[in-house]
Amino acid sequence: MSPHFPGAKRLTLRAPYALSLGLALAIVLTGCASPAKPKPQIDSLAIATPPAWSTPTAPGNPAKTTELALWWQNFNDPLLTALVTQALQANTSIRSAQAALQQSRALRDVKGAGLLPGVSASGSAQRNQSGDNAPGNSFKAGIDASWEPDIFGGKRSALDATESDAQAAQATLADTQVSVAAEMALAYIQLRGQQAQLAIARTNLASQNETLQITDWRAQAGLTTSLEVEQARTASAQTSAQLPALEASIAKTRHALALLTGQTPDALQNTLAKPAPVPQAAHDLALSIPAQTLRQRPDVRAAEHRISAALARVSQAQAAQYPSFSIGGSIGLSALTLEALTNSAAVLKALLASVSIPLLDGGAAKSQVLAQEAALEQARVNYQTVVLTALKDVEDALVALQGDRARQTRLQSAATAAGNAALLAQQRYASGLIDFQTVLQTQRTLLTAQDSVASSQADISADHVRLYKALGGGWN
Repeated sequence: MSPHFPGAKRLTLRAPYALSLGLALAIVLTGCASPAKPKPQIDSLAIATPPAWSTPTAPGNPAKTTELALWWQNFNDPLLTALVTQALQANTSIRSAQAALQQSRALRDVKGAGLLPGVSASGSAQRNQSGDNAPGNSFKAGIDASWEPDIFGGKRSALDATESDAQAAQATLADTQVSVAAEMALAYIQLRGQQAQLAIARTNLASQNETLQITDWRAQAGLTTSLEVEQARTASAQTSAQLPALEASIAKTRHALALLTGQTPDALQNTLAKPAPVPQAAHDLALSIPAQTLRQRPDVRAAEHRISAALARVSQAQAAQYPSFSIGGSIGLSALTLEALTNSAAVLKALLASVSIPLLDGGAAKSQVLAQEAALEQARVNYQTVVLTALKDVEDALVALQGDRARQTRLQSAATAAGNAALLAQQRYASGLIDFQTVLQTQRTLLTAQDSVASSQADISADHVRLYKALGGGWN
């Protein structure tokens, strides 16, 4: 604050003594104060990770793990790659995480500015008149400067906390990117699987309609009864009833894909209208070891940064228990006319050093330290939870992938046999060698087997996506 008061110049003579006294007091109190407690280390949080994953995978190149940053390119589906790229650029969750990162960085810069001296300028012009006296003018201008030395490191700790918050926000952004890429791939695989199921249902419907026609001809020729005709018509109608449900599911999945790319629900209708095979990932996936996976996963990194932020806030709370110091100064001009402001007699100077010592606060400062230590413990426990969850995610994905691969092999064999049985049954029924119940049973079995094969193919691709996500893939 500018020294616009009588006697300011007289105070200037005493300012050096005040400054010397304040600095001396600061040095004495600094030497007498108890040092802050040493910061806890994250080393105590280390969790023993296994040397390898328990579930074996397909053999890959042990010398080089699979590149995970752009894992969706391993599916060799250009449309999938284009959709994931678009989602990473326009998804609303990612844009929100980017804004949160910018906010964290701005708050860090605010704390960093608090370590530097502050300088401000002021000016005023005033005109006064009392009674019948002639009016008088007053002109003032000044520059103020202040600085609070960070002797006990409280401000530095606050800056470290916000820096760790910014790093955690950056890791959270990466985790959001990982999740969005995985959600996009899973929805795309689901869409292609639903389109495959719709094609299977239509093919079986055509076969059942052909059987219905044969049955109708045989009934007209007196070779069968109307009962078999109605049974054939029932089977055809039941299969036909599945088509609207599958078409509705396809539309809903397409809407979800559009939402992930930040577009209206109908935006991808033409793009995804044409059916395509379910994308399949390469089988030669070479996994990283568990320790590398934990370093790659952004949620683990975010948890680490949150521990660092909590550590810094403990130090900040500890520093708040010790004295704080401030140094301020101002230089200003005060005169009755603008011309007089250039006169050396109009110059006012002041210098101030002060110290603030907490004496009695009812234990608030100590309680604040305890609160921050409790927050630190929460961050530690959360870190351990994230690490254990990460290990579980990978193991679960590996188990699911292994099981679905074995399941698909058996389902494929069953579908092949069901197709042969349905063809033979239809031929023999047309020749009058078997009854119609056998035909119905073989057609139902074929539809179920083919539908299961299509579902298992989508499951295997989805297992790869979940494995890539569990390994921390999807960000640089």
